[in-house]
Amino acid sequence: MSHANALCQVVDLDDIKDEIVGIRRHLHQHPELSFQEADTAALVAARLEEWGYAVTRHIGGNGLVGTLRAGSGARTIGLRADMDALPIHEETGLSYASCKHGTMHACGHDGHTAMLLGAAKHLARTRNFDGTLNLIFQPAEEAGFDSGAQKMLEDGLFERFPCDAIFGIHNHPGVATGTFMFRNGPFMAACDTVKIKLTGRGSHAARPHLSVDPVVAASSLVMALQTVVSRNVDPMETAVITVGSLHAGHAANVIPEYATMELSVRSFKQEVRELLEQRIRALVETHAASYGARAEIEYLRGYPVLVNSDAETEFARGVAQELVGEDKVIPSFGPIAGSEDFAYYLQQRPGCFLRVGNGQGKPMLHNAGYDFNDENIPVGAAYWTRLVERWMPVKPG
Repeated sequence: MSHANALCQVVDLDDIKDEIVGIRRHLHQHPELSFQEADTAALVAARLEEWGYAVTRHIGGNGLVGTLRAGSGARTIGLRADMDALPIHEETGLSYASCKHGTMHACGHDGHTAMLLGAAKHLARTRNFDGTLNLIFQPAEEAGFDSGAQKMLEDGLFERFPCDAIFGIHNHPGVATGTFMFRNGPFMAACDTVKIKLTGRGSHAARPHLSVDPVVAASSLVMALQTVVSRNVDPMETAVITVGSLHAGHAANVIPEYATMELSVRSFKQEVRELLEQRIRALVETHAASYGARAEIEYLRGYPVLVNSDAETEFARGVAQELVGEDKVIPSFGPIAGSEDFAYYLQQRPGCFLRVGNGQGKPMLHNAGYDFNDENIPVGAAYWTRLVERWMPVKPG
């Protein structure tokens, strides 16, 4: 255990590593989908209360906050971990693999929760800070819409638990374990979903002249959509349009009545986001009309661009450099085309969302073979601890 007023080192977590790894593997074995994280939240709350935190449950559903005060300082900080799993059937073969068919922690939220719990235990026993610590355990990050962050904010998160700044971590496969990655400004993409229905006129396959073929219209539209980024977005900007779903018909000898498509649309600037919607809507409607079909468009705004504030990112980067050394810190990483509802917190408070390497040659996120790397647990817990100690330092003397 570290001495009083000494800043946390990774080795200070060695004595609790096995305990926290055990919690992580229990969570991995018992995953819960978005808005269903009741058992996970109950486990987290029980541990926090055992360690001396004041716990407030049922914030935005299964969300909870553990609060710990030390000294008389006025500074506050929020640290967030997500808790939900994904509807993926696990294929890792691990001894602690998911016991729930079709559900697994394929994004490492079990590890994010464990890292924050490790810091929670260490901070409770050292209390080497002067102020108020709010540990935010969030449900439903994977929801895509009306997510856990939105629900917790709607429930008055920052009004009830003031935070001068908020910080979060996500693991990152493909980068060496324990390597920290940062980026000032726009870091992760806005993600929107577009649902399209093209209605034509069905007919016998032998009489196409009597039809308005939605399959042909949809196929042509897929190709036309590829021009939006290449010919409408400034080539110095980043944007993605992916047609991830296309369905039409059930039989080879029937021209169907309609075809449906779903798009994933990603961007890093609000003006690019607006341009993409404008061009997609116009292209879908006019393209359908050119084939004699009718288009229905449902444009669903997902998570906004995640924008890290400069001062807090510099602070968080400095803490990592102190803890693990500059050779294990990538100071300017990304941007990343994935999206994250931590963006909603950063719209209301300054802060930083960062990444930590999950190991090279490891399965990617949202993959049936993925597993969180437990070597990150003491590193992540020590990082959170040191961040708090630096943010709310104990006054000398």
